[in-house]
Amino acid sequence: MRGKWLSIIGVGEDGLAGLSAIACSLVAEAEIIVGGDRHLAMLPTDDAREKISWSSPISGSIDAIIQRRGRSVCVLASGDPLCYGVGATLIQHIPISEMTIIPAPSAFSLACSRLGWSLTEVETLSLCGRPPALLQSYIYPGARLLILSAGKDTPGVVAEILRQRGFGSSQITVLERMGGVHERIITATAATWETEDIADLNAIAVHCLADAGIIPLSRLPGLPDDAYHHDGQLTKREVRAVTLSTLAPTPGQLLWDVGAGCGSISIEWMRTHPRCQAIAIEQNSTRLQYIADNAAALGTPNLKIVEGKAPSALKDLPQPDAIFIGGGVTADGLFDICWQALRPGGLLVANVVTIEGEQTLYKWYEKVGGSFTRIAIQRAEPIGKFLGWKAMANVTQFVIRNGLRPATLT
Repeated sequence: MRGKWLSIIGVGEDGLAGLSAIACSLVAEAEIIVGGDRHLAMLPTDDAREKISWSSPISGSIDAIIQRRGRSVCVLASGDPLCYGVGATLIQHIPISEMTIIPAPSAFSLACSRLGWSLTEVETLSLCGRPPALLQSYIYPGARLLILSAGKDTPGVVAEILRQRGFGSSQITVLERMGGVHERIITATAATWETEDIADLNAIAVHCLADAGIIPLSRLPGLPDDAYHHDGQLTKREVRAVTLSTLAPTPGQLLWDVGAGCGSISIEWMRTHPRCQAIAIEQNSTRLQYIADNAAALGTPNLKIVEGKAPSALKDLPQPDAIFIGGGVTADGLFDICWQALRPGGLLVANVVTIEGEQTLYKWYEKVGGSFTRIAIQRAEPIGKFLGWKAMANVTQFVIRNGLRPATLT
């Protein structure tokens, strides 16, 4: 086993002077120092050691660090390196047995200490290098959010998102340069936020408060149909809730949404947990735009969208943990390709409303087994001056888990 040649040192706003004795020793003994321009500027001007400044993309700097394996390398990072920091990236490439990590208090810990919030009772996210639309899925009445800011403009972006969602009453607190002599705290509501003179280094705290009359969106599957832009190709609310409960997403899993329509299944799959991933496959150009718009509006901007017709569009996609087929089940070879691609133990769910679709599903059932469910929904609608029941199209749902039968179609 290799020795510990890499150290990652968290640095606060008070700079190198605020480091512990052990951290100071690791910095002093390093042959090579890695960090951003701000961190490297903390070193003495006469420090002649080799310096590596973060590149864009960061993969170049990661490669440079790995090439120096065995030499004494010290990475200077902000706060807690494993809290949305460079430590989380490095740990994907270098074993923990080869490194020493010494964190400083994270921006989240510092913000909680200023606000009197319990860190275990808040939602945390980073908008550094990430789309602001991620915030959408975190907004609900009473939520307390801590956000790592991308820069001085981020608080204004956050305020605008809150206003558009009907949460203009929310309290926004921007905490600048926490832990240093220039620390400053600014508070206002989202509706009245106008401050532009903000330091690039800031964190944002939000106490979400809905405006009068606003009905919030739940994180549970089954969002209202009118939450989506669509052309009618939408898995209706009740069927969507049943389908997501059948798919049963768990954090970190990947879904293929084949024939995605407006993207409702893949979007609500991703909304169940920030680590859930999905790929929406759709051939209709108008619906592709619906998917992108809906994903941004509902807080899943990282939804991967693939244009094309299944099964040819499925080639070379990463292996899924679950597959939902909402359209095109009668396409030649679709089930074979999906079944072979599915991870062992993975789940395949298909919904159809036509007799031809049911016939195709039954042929699949004859090959690998599975189970069928008929979903029948009625909604009360006006009939003259009275109310009557109007039936939605019945949905036949086929479910099969890879592993219940041998994964062969012969």
